[in-house]
Amino acid sequence: MNIEAKLGLNVFKIDDQTHIVIDHEVCQRACRLRSCLTVCPAHLYTLDPQGRIQADFEGCLECGTCLIACREGALKWIYPRAGHGVQYRFG
Repeated sequence: MNIEAKLGLNVFKIDDQTHIVIDHEVCQRACRLRSCLTVCPAHLYTLDPQGRIQADFEGCLECGTCLIACREGALKWIYPRAGHGVQYRFG
């Protein structure tokens, strides 16, 4: 079973509150690498039409890679509230 098939088994309990908050002022002013666009294994980070980083938290794998990769401190990342987030299913 390949990684895509294994990740496809996961279940997500979507919260109505995001657990990823982007400080767009810091992101636009200080960040040149925009590493969050490439390091997230779930590919949650995209650019909006204005060129600002957006995060679709609903599919977050809760690995914290984006938080480590953001050297400028533009991300605030916490685990989702209890009962929400990813539930890993191994096949």
